[in-house]
Amino acid sequence: MQRVKSASSVLSRYTANNNGGFISRLKRSLSSLSNSPLTDDQENFVLVEGNGASRTAILNRPSVLNALNTSIGARLQKLYSSWEDDPDIGIVQLKGRGRAFCAGGDIVALYNVIRQGNIEQGKEFFWTIYNFIYMLGTYLKPHVALLHGITMGGGAGVSIPGTFRVATDKTVFATPETLIGFHPDAGASFYLSHLPGYLGEYLALTGDKLNGVEMLSCGLATHYSLAAKLPLIEEQLGSLTTDDPSVIEGSLQNFGDLVHPDSTSVVHWIETLDKCFSHDTVEEIIDALESEASRTKDMWSTSTLKKLKDTSPLSLKVSLRSIREGRFQTLDQCLIREYRMSLQGISGKITSDFCEGVRARLVDKDSMPKWNPPSLELVTADMVDEYFSPVTALEPDLELPTKLREAFL
Repeated sequence: MQRVKSASSVLSRYTANNNGGFISRLKRSLSSLSNSPLTDDQENFVLVEGNGASRTAILNRPSVLNALNTSIGARLQKLYSSWEDDPDIGIVQLKGRGRAFCAGGDIVALYNVIRQGNIEQGKEFFWTIYNFIYMLGTYLKPHVALLHGITMGGGAGVSIPGTFRVATDKTVFATPETLIGFHPDAGASFYLSHLPGYLGEYLALTGDKLNGVEMLSCGLATHYSLAAKLPLIEEQLGSLTTDDPSVIEGSLQNFGDLVHPDSTSVVHWIETLDKCFSHDTVEEIIDALESEASRTKDMWSTSTLKKLKDTSPLSLKVSLRSIREGRFQTLDQCLIREYRMSLQGISGKITSDFCEGVRARLVDKDSMPKWNPPSLELVTADMVDEYFSPVTALEPDLELPTKLREAFL
């Protein structure tokens, strides 16, 4: 097996040359883990399987659908760095234990630390997870994510930037952040903006779900197999002694299933979707949907309108702008911008919609969030602009090792 260039050894040299701003910040992040409610037992929450040329990281928080916290992000970075540096390892896999691959970030824990005034812990959470996502997007070895079950928000973030994504008949994908007063993050503004037509805008604004077949159809997944075949896929990948992506591609294709989206799938509405979601503003998108619903009386337009009216008005506007900017940005640029947006979202400076959305959807579960502002008309351009700015003039931007790890996409 040909040895690839080791990013971790480059990092070591980088630190030795006294250019360790990124490394220093990361070390501070890791040192703060022991007393953070967003963390817990690192070792038990990410298990490891495999020998020979294959390693598998297993997200192991099934009781909370394998939700990500700071400890998990730090543990994944450590594991992936060591595997990338090991010339005997050719394939890295990621999967979840239980009925979910990963439901996203542990937003209830994040909600609790914000309410306790521990904003710094929230910052460390985003810093750590986003850095792992960038590592995955620049990883030097083939990566296979087995997207069995719920794959939402940050769960998509820690899988889609990798080489291969295997969806199954049990996969459920969504970026539902606008429903909790937030914005699609964890690299979502990058990968959603690169989907066909304006499907990315639709998914970002509505939080609608896709199944595994639909993920394959639009390119979010690279392969589709029935869930019953996953043990065979893992066994086959575990037996390979190569880091050649074409060999891994062939192995995954051997277990693929030929499928087509069913008649109710959003992919059959792509022409109407593009016509409505290609507009420049949320207001124009809603007007187009209302016109379509009035003209055709179709259920898709009507249900889409309802989804948009259930979401945070400010989240709709910042999410649309985020996806549009992502079309012209690299992965690292998207993550840096999303980090600014996420800190604004948890700071409460512009709005408390994030805490209110989590309260209504996941804590009290009354499903009656009181958004502020309560309507699109009251969302000003200044509010949207501020959402894309640093929380304060002294707030550092997300640091990514872009000089050491250049994004492939």
